[in-house]
Amino acid sequence: MFVKSLPNMLTVSNLFLGIVAIILAFQGNQYVEYAAITVIIGMLMDGLDGRVARMLNAQSEFGKELDSLSDVITFGVAPAFIMYVVALQDLNLIGVFVTAVFPICGALRLARFNVQAGVPGYFIGLPITAAGGVLATLALYHQVFNVALLAVSMLLLAFLMVSNIKYPNFKKVGIPKAAYWITPVIVAIVVLVAIKYPQQFPKIVFLPLAFYALYGIKKNVDLLIKKIRKEEKKEKESLPFE
Repeated sequence: MFVKSLPNMLTVSNLFLGIVAIILAFQGNQYVEYAAITVIIGMLMDGLDGRVARMLNAQSEFGKELDSLSDVITFGVAPAFIMYVVALQDLNLIGVFVTAVFPICGALRLARFNVQAGVPGYFIGLPITAAGGVLATLALYHQVFNVALLAVSMLLLAFLMVSNIKYPNFKKVGIPKAAYWITPVIVAIVVLVAIKYPQQFPKIVFLPLAFYALYGIKKNVDLLIKKIRKEEKKEKESLPFE
Protein backbone atom coordinates (compact mmCIF):
# COMPACT_ATOMS: atom_id res chain seq x y z
CA MET A 1 0.00 0.00 0.00
CA PHE A 2 2.82 2.39 0.95
CA VAL A 3 4.71 1.62 -2.25
CA LYS A 4 1.68 2.35 -4.42
CA SER A 5 1.13 5.69 -2.67
CA LEU A 6 4.75 6.79 -3.17
CA PRO A 7 4.05 8.74 -6.42
CA ASN A 8 1.25 10.69 -4.70
CA MET A 9 3.56 11.41 -1.78
CA LEU A 10 6.06 12.91 -4.21
CA THR A 11 3.28 15.00 -5.75
CA VAL A 12 2.20 16.26 -2.32
CA SER A 13 5.86 17.10 -1.62
CA ASN A 14 5.80 19.19 -4.78
CA LEU A 15 2.67 20.99 -3.54
CA PHE A 16 4.24 21.55 -0.12
CA LEU A 17 7.32 23.10 -1.73
CA GLY A 18 5.10 25.43 -3.75
CA ILE A 19 3.40 26.67 -0.58
CA VAL A 20 6.79 27.15 1.11
CA ALA A 21 8.01 29.12 -1.93
CA ILE A 22 5.05 31.51 -1.63
CA ILE A 23 5.70 32.02 2.09
CA LEU A 24 9.42 32.65 1.49
CA ALA A 25 8.67 35.13 -1.31
CA PHE A 26 6.68 37.32 1.07
CA GLN A 27 9.40 37.32 3.73
CA GLY A 28 11.41 39.91 1.79
CA ASN A 29 13.95 40.08 -1.01
CA GLN A 30 16.62 38.35 1.08
CA TYR A 31 14.59 35.12 0.87
CA VAL A 32 13.76 35.29 -2.83
CA GLU A 33 16.71 33.07 -3.80
CA TYR A 34 15.45 30.38 -1.42
CA ALA A 35 11.93 30.70 -2.86
CA ALA A 36 13.34 30.12 -6.35
CA ILE A 37 15.39 27.15 -5.11
CA THR A 38 12.24 25.67 -3.58
CA VAL A 39 10.49 25.88 -6.96
CA ILE A 40 13.49 24.16 -8.60
CA ILE A 41 13.37 21.32 -6.07
CA GLY A 42 9.64 21.11 -6.78
CA MET A 43 10.56 20.57 -10.43
CA LEU A 44 12.62 17.55 -9.40
CA MET A 45 9.68 16.15 -7.42
CA ASP A 46 7.37 16.74 -10.39
CA GLY A 47 9.76 14.90 -12.69
CA LEU A 48 9.99 11.96 -10.30
CA ASP A 49 6.33 11.30 -9.48
CA GLY A 50 5.34 10.30 -13.02
CA ARG A 51 8.39 8.10 -13.53
CA VAL A 52 7.92 6.38 -10.17
CA ALA A 53 4.20 5.85 -10.93
CA ARG A 54 5.05 4.18 -14.25
CA MET A 55 7.78 2.10 -12.67
CA LEU A 56 5.44 0.86 -9.90
CA ASN A 57 2.44 0.61 -12.27
CA ALA A 58 0.61 2.93 -9.89
CA GLN A 59 -0.79 5.45 -12.38
CA SER A 60 -4.33 6.66 -11.62
CA GLU A 61 -6.78 9.43 -12.46
CA PHE A 62 -6.54 10.60 -8.86
CA GLY A 63 -2.78 10.98 -9.17
CA LYS A 64 -3.16 12.81 -12.48
CA GLU A 65 -5.59 15.36 -11.04
CA LEU A 66 -3.51 15.80 -7.87
CA ASP A 67 -0.44 16.44 -10.01
CA SER A 68 -2.22 19.14 -12.02
CA LEU A 69 -3.51 20.90 -8.91
CA SER A 70 -0.05 20.81 -7.36
CA ASP A 71 1.56 22.16 -10.52
CA VAL A 72 -0.79 25.16 -10.59
CA ILE A 73 0.42 26.16 -7.12
CA THR A 74 4.13 25.34 -7.39
CA PHE A 75 4.77 26.44 -10.98
CA GLY A 76 1.92 28.88 -11.54
CA VAL A 77 1.07 30.79 -8.36
CA ALA A 78 4.43 30.59 -6.56
CA PRO A 79 6.64 31.93 -9.41
CA ALA A 80 4.06 34.64 -10.16
CA PHE A 81 4.15 35.81 -6.54
CA ILE A 82 7.96 35.72 -6.51
CA MET A 83 8.04 38.02 -9.54
CA TYR A 84 5.33 40.24 -8.03
CA VAL A 85 7.26 40.70 -4.78
CA VAL A 86 10.59 41.60 -6.42
CA ALA A 87 9.34 43.72 -9.33
CA LEU A 88 5.70 43.84 -10.40
CA GLN A 89 4.23 45.42 -7.28
CA ASP A 90 5.79 48.69 -8.46
CA LEU A 91 3.42 48.59 -11.46
CA ASN A 92 0.31 48.73 -9.23
CA LEU A 93 -2.81 47.42 -11.06
CA ILE A 94 -0.82 46.42 -14.14
CA GLY A 95 1.43 44.35 -11.91
CA VAL A 96 -1.59 42.64 -10.36
CA PHE A 97 -3.00 41.87 -13.82
CA VAL A 98 0.27 40.43 -15.14
CA THR A 99 0.70 38.38 -11.94
CA ALA A 100 -2.79 36.91 -12.35
CA VAL A 101 -2.43 36.12 -16.06
CA PHE A 102 0.50 33.73 -15.56
CA PRO A 103 -1.17 31.15 -13.24
CA ILE A 104 -4.44 31.47 -15.20
CA CYS A 105 -2.65 30.50 -18.43
CA GLY A 106 -0.89 27.74 -16.50
CA ALA A 107 -4.24 26.34 -15.36
CA LEU A 108 -5.58 26.51 -18.94
CA ARG A 109 -2.44 24.72 -20.15
CA LEU A 110 -2.92 21.89 -17.64
CA ALA A 111 -6.65 21.58 -18.37
CA ARG A 112 -5.92 21.24 -22.09
CA PHE A 113 -3.18 18.70 -21.38
CA ASN A 114 -5.60 16.59 -19.33
CA VAL A 115 -8.38 16.44 -21.92
CA GLN A 116 -6.58 16.54 -25.28
CA ALA A 117 -4.46 13.85 -26.84
CA GLY A 118 -0.97 15.18 -27.39
CA VAL A 119 1.66 14.50 -30.03
CA PRO A 120 3.90 11.52 -29.14
CA GLY A 121 7.24 12.78 -27.87
CA TYR A 122 6.09 16.40 -27.63
CA PHE A 123 4.16 18.81 -25.41
CA ILE A 124 1.71 21.20 -27.05
CA GLY A 125 2.58 24.52 -25.46
CA LEU A 126 5.35 25.23 -22.97
CA PRO A 127 4.90 22.95 -19.93
CA ILE A 128 3.96 24.86 -16.78
CA THR A 129 6.87 23.22 -14.97
CA ALA A 130 9.39 24.78 -17.35
CA ALA A 131 7.54 28.12 -17.50
CA GLY A 132 7.42 28.33 -13.70
CA GLY A 133 11.09 27.43 -13.42
CA VAL A 134 12.04 30.13 -15.93
CA LEU A 135 9.92 32.75 -14.16
CA ALA A 136 11.13 31.90 -10.64
CA THR A 137 14.78 32.13 -11.68
CA LEU A 138 14.25 35.13 -13.98
CA ALA A 139 12.94 37.04 -10.95
CA LEU A 140 16.44 36.87 -9.47
CA TYR A 141 17.63 39.15 -12.29
CA HIS A 142 15.26 41.94 -11.21
CA GLN A 143 18.21 44.24 -10.56
CA VAL A 144 19.60 43.58 -14.05
CA PHE A 145 16.51 43.83 -16.24
CA ASN A 146 13.97 46.63 -16.47
CA VAL A 147 10.60 46.01 -14.76
CA ALA A 148 8.76 46.45 -18.06
CA LEU A 149 10.98 43.79 -19.67
CA LEU A 150 10.29 41.39 -16.81
CA ALA A 151 6.53 41.96 -17.18
CA VAL A 152 6.68 41.38 -20.95
CA SER A 153 8.76 38.23 -20.42
CA MET A 154 6.17 36.96 -17.95
CA LEU A 155 3.35 37.55 -20.44
CA LEU A 156 5.39 35.82 -23.14
CA LEU A 157 5.82 32.75 -20.94
CA ALA A 158 2.07 32.78 -20.24
CA PHE A 159 1.35 32.92 -23.98
CA LEU A 160 3.79 30.07 -24.71
CA MET A 161 1.92 27.85 -22.25
CA VAL A 162 -1.39 28.21 -24.09
CA SER A 163 0.16 28.29 -27.58
CA ASN A 164 0.30 25.39 -30.04
CA ILE A 165 4.10 25.43 -30.17
CA LYS A 166 5.57 21.94 -29.77
CA TYR A 167 8.20 21.27 -27.11
CA PRO A 168 10.20 18.04 -26.68
CA ASN A 169 8.85 15.75 -23.97
CA PHE A 170 11.62 14.30 -21.81
CA LYS A 171 9.29 13.03 -19.06
CA LYS A 172 8.78 9.62 -20.60
CA VAL A 173 12.43 8.98 -21.36
CA GLY A 174 13.10 5.59 -19.88
CA ILE A 175 15.46 5.13 -16.94
CA PRO A 176 16.79 1.66 -16.12
CA LYS A 177 15.33 0.32 -12.88
CA ALA A 178 18.83 -0.36 -11.64
CA ALA A 179 19.55 3.37 -11.80
CA TYR A 180 16.63 4.44 -9.60
CA TRP A 181 18.69 4.06 -6.45
CA ILE A 182 20.80 7.04 -7.50
CA THR A 183 17.78 9.38 -7.76
CA PRO A 184 17.67 10.27 -4.03
CA VAL A 185 21.42 10.90 -4.19
CA ILE A 186 20.98 13.34 -7.10
CA VAL A 187 18.15 15.15 -5.29
CA ALA A 188 20.28 15.37 -2.12
CA ILE A 189 23.24 16.77 -4.09
CA VAL A 190 21.03 19.39 -5.75
CA VAL A 191 19.61 20.44 -2.36
CA LEU A 192 23.08 20.68 -0.79
CA VAL A 193 24.49 22.73 -3.67
CA ALA A 194 21.44 25.00 -3.57
CA ILE A 195 21.85 25.57 0.18
CA LYS A 196 25.60 26.22 -0.13
CA TYR A 197 25.25 28.59 -3.11
CA PRO A 198 21.74 30.09 -2.78
CA GLN A 199 22.45 33.14 -4.93
CA GLN A 200 24.37 31.51 -7.78
CA PHE A 201 22.58 28.15 -8.11
CA PRO A 202 19.11 29.30 -9.28
CA LYS A 203 20.64 31.86 -11.66
CA ILE A 204 22.61 29.06 -13.34
CA VAL A 205 19.50 26.87 -13.59
CA PHE A 206 17.77 29.75 -15.40
CA LEU A 207 19.98 29.32 -18.48
CA PRO A 208 18.95 25.78 -19.63
CA LEU A 209 15.30 26.48 -18.75
CA ALA A 210 15.30 29.69 -20.77
CA PHE A 211 16.99 27.88 -23.66
CA TYR A 212 14.23 25.25 -23.60
CA ALA A 213 11.52 27.94 -23.71
CA LEU A 214 13.26 29.76 -26.58
CA TYR A 215 13.89 26.52 -28.46
CA GLY A 216 10.17 26.10 -29.10
CA ILE A 217 9.91 29.62 -30.51
CA LYS A 218 12.91 29.08 -32.79
CA LYS A 219 11.54 25.74 -33.99
CA ASN A 220 8.16 27.29 -34.74
CA VAL A 221 9.74 30.22 -36.62
CA ASP A 222 11.86 27.79 -38.66
CA LEU A 223 8.75 25.80 -39.63
CA LEU A 224 6.90 29.01 -40.56
CA ILE A 225 9.77 30.18 -42.78
CA LYS A 226 9.94 26.75 -44.39
CA LYS A 227 6.19 26.84 -45.07
CA ILE A 228 6.38 30.34 -46.61
CA ARG A 229 9.27 29.31 -48.87
CA LYS A 230 7.38 26.20 -49.94
CA GLU A 231 4.31 28.28 -50.87
CA GLU A 232 6.47 30.78 -52.77
CA LYS A 233 8.08 27.92 -54.67
CA LYS A 234 4.65 26.55 -55.62
CA GLU A 235 3.53 29.98 -56.82
CA LYS A 236 6.63 30.34 -59.00
CA GLU A 237 6.14 26.88 -60.48
CA SER A 238 2.49 27.67 -61.25
CA LEU A 239 3.35 30.86 -63.17
CA PRO A 240 3.14 30.44 -67.01
CA PHE A 241 6.33 30.72 -69.02
CA GLU A 242 6.80 34.04 -70.81
